[in-house]
Amino acid sequence: MEHADSNLHSWVEVHSQAGMKPVNDILAAHYNNEEIGMTTLKKQLEDHVKAINHFDTRRRYGPDGHNDRSLWVLACMDERLPVDKALGIHADSPVGGGDAHLFRNAGGIVTDDAIRSAMLTCNFFGTKEIVIVQHTQCGMLSANAADLEQAFRDKGIDPDAIAVDPSLPELTLKKGAFAKWIGMMDEVDRACLKTIEAFKNHPLIPDDVVISGWIWEVETSRLRAPSLDAGRMSKNIDVTSTQFGVKGKQPPRWD
Repeated sequence: MEHADSNLHSWVEVHSQAGMKPVNDILAAHYNNEEIGMTTLKKQLEDHVKAINHFDTRRRYGPDGHNDRSLWVLACMDERLPVDKALGIHADSPVGGGDAHLFRNAGGIVTDDAIRSAMLTCNFFGTKEIVIVQHTQCGMLSANAADLEQAFRDKGIDPDAIAVDPSLPELTLKKGAFAKWIGMMDEVDRACLKTIEAFKNHPLIPDDVVISGWIWEVETSRLRAPSLDAGRMSKNIDVTSTQFGVKGKQPPRWD
């Protein structure tokens, strides 16, 4: 029996990561059936195939086809931010882990497209929680956005005369807003707190959605809550643009 249980645990772990039911659900079903003498390989395989089919077609079911944790994650695109490791979920590696809808952008910040994606998953695909993950040593701390804008102008590109989304020319930036649109940060903790606030207050995000934000410390491989406490600066951890040698304040997006 001990050997059989070991094999079952291995089978459950592999198949749950491939998009099956959560591990605990499969184990509970197995042991409940075993107690009343109903467990068969046929039943396990039928459940297995049914779970695969539901995973493959879950977008057809709207809110009833939610991901395994009813979760949407907004994270920085940086390759040093291991979302699965940081949050203890299966969403990023391998892709299709099933636990969450995962959205990455530069900085893990609120943008029009982040709002669009969160709006869809929360209102139409059964998502009940949003988790935001930013990180130390972020490239969004490494330059002043005004300097980045000037770099484009030096190439002969006028940021005031471009479409940020060619497929939607109605979506435009006001003159002089390009540097602010880039979203560079003075402090990662402050940007994270402002991103949390933006989602909590946005009319397209339902009020009952649970929203939290976190900072992944690249230097220590540790997850922590965002904080403006000066104590976080005492360690050899880069959380501000000043630590990158950036001069001047960023355009006022995260104030």
